[in-house]
Amino acid sequence: MTTFARRNVNKIPLLESGDRLTRYEFERRYTAMPDNKKAELIEGIVYMASPLRIRSHGEPHANLILWLGTYKITVPGLILGDNSTVRLDLDNEPQPDVVLLIDEKSGGRARISEDDYIEGAPELVAEVAASSASNDLHDKKNAYRRNGVLEYIVWQVFENKLDWFYLQDGEYVSLEPDTEGVIKSKIFPGLWLAASALLTEDMNQVIQVLQQGLKTIINEQ
Repeated sequence: MTTFARRNVNKIPLLESGDRLTRYEFERRYTAMPDNKKAELIEGIVYMASPLRIRSHGEPHANLILWLGTYKITVPGLILGDNSTVRLDLDNEPQPDVVLLIDEKSGGRARISEDDYIEGAPELVAEVAASSASNDLHDKKNAYRRNGVLEYIVWQVFENKLDWFYLQDGEYVSLEPDTEGVIKSKIFPGLWLAASALLTEDMNQVIQVLQQGLKTIINEQ
């Protein structure tokens, strides 16, 4: 066999949007990619990320991290991830914008693998949906639901809308704001969100409302 032929046999194909792969083949090709592009496997189909803009993705993403990071500082036993790969099942390996999970040592259901990936369903996943809105609200949502992600937040930036879903009897139902416009997590005590303030980037109000929620935990102790 010639050197040229041997090179072709050993060459690993690049990932392409629309490829239909197993999770193992997806990881093999992802690892061999020459640069660090974001790629996800959703229901066996590869999705390659487009370049991200600051107003429609970067800033909303950072504000979610600020909100959930403030919560994590106060509540022990949590892991907060930014763009962390999640091995959900054999057909799904998403890379959520934000993930909040209970540490396995504190009773969480997901685990951190020996090669440092999340395996299983985190308790909460949040996605900033701009051009990816249809995927985040359909195939990806179904994959999260089927695998038991307990709460799923989708921030539709172009529509100026935020949905917070809670898994109930195998289906996602919307968590609705209370009379003061605050959405309260069913899974994480004291995790409160002033959704309208988040949508208008009033992070002072977002953090103030979160701190009110955190006080309810302290008062119960």
